[in-house]
Amino acid sequence: MSMAPAVGVLARIAELLHEEPADRGGALWRLSAEGRQLDANVIRMLPGTRVTGHVDPDLDVLLCVLGGSGLLEADGSRQPLESGCVAWLPRGTRRALFADEDGLVYVTAHRRRPGLAIRSAAQAEGGEAACLLDRVCPGCDRPATEIGARYCSRCGSQLPA
Repeated sequence: MSMAPAVGVLARIAELLHEEPADRGGALWRLSAEGRQLDANVIRMLPGTRVTGHVDPDLDVLLCVLGGSGLLEADGSRQPLESGCVAWLPRGTRRALFADEDGLVYVTAHRRRPGLAIRSAAQAEGGEAACLLDRVCPGCDRPATEIGARYCSRCGSQLPA
């Protein structure tokens, strides 16, 4: 007999931000219910940090800013981000994020990632995970800033393959 996924309130943003140290960036919360069709994450970018430009060839991403401010660069245009902004990033869109001096907290939501597939280098051009969870350290939850990093520069833990 399969269990139904949890329904209702799964997280309270104010509590997440209060419980986590202010100098901790990365994923503060992840949707993890079994059998889900959706992935969602609450991400904190520390002041002055950035998510480097990348393209997701498979998934549209909805991004909603919960706090702080920054800049969204999408397909060459730059747009300011502040609390309450909602952005749609269609698959194939080159995107980057920059956190201002207050940092940036946002939630992403997208269809659950399909199984891994082998692609040519041309197909995978910048094809990083929509929320960059493949770069989040399992030891300290800090996102790696270097593309292709194998170990966390903060705590030395091996990053997910």
